[in-house]
Amino acid sequence: PTPPAKKDKESGAHEKAQALLSHSLPIHSFLRAADEDVAAYSDLQRCWKESDTMGEEEKRRIEERALRIPTELVEECHRSIVDIQEFLPHCNENITSDAKVGVHQLAGAARAAFQTVLVNRPKREERVRLGKLLKEIGKVEEEILGLERDDGDENADSDK
Repeated sequence: PTPPAKKDKESGAHEKAQALLSHSLPIHSFLRAADEDVAAYSDLQRCWKESDTMGEEEKRRIEERALRIPTELVEECHRSIVDIQEFLPHCNENITSDAKVGVHQLAGAARAAFQTVLVNRPKREERVRLGKLLKEIGKVEEEILGLERDDGDENADSDK
């Protein structure tokens, strides 16, 4: 790896970036969630095929797991996006766009996971709660894209 720039070490940005990467962006947990989601869907398919012979308790357990995994993924993506947003003021200006791209990728993952949540028919309160997280994610995206500053003036300077 490339050694950190002197100014990033002195400002503490390097240390904050390392903390972000090691604690706030748990890549291994995202990969594990993808594997768990595949397994949960396989169990869900089995549940549909064997609905006449499968016990109610087992069906309930399978359905709860199929809902829990994408729900946790939405929550994890939201937490990571908030962490990146808090890191951005400390981020080396030459790589800020990379961090922002990470926000957009996590936002897409959160929306995809939410779509999976909806397929699993969550209770209304849970759907509303997760919807609020997605709205917060959308606001972060608008902020980093500079869209919240757009007053409709086509000639407005986007850097204001």
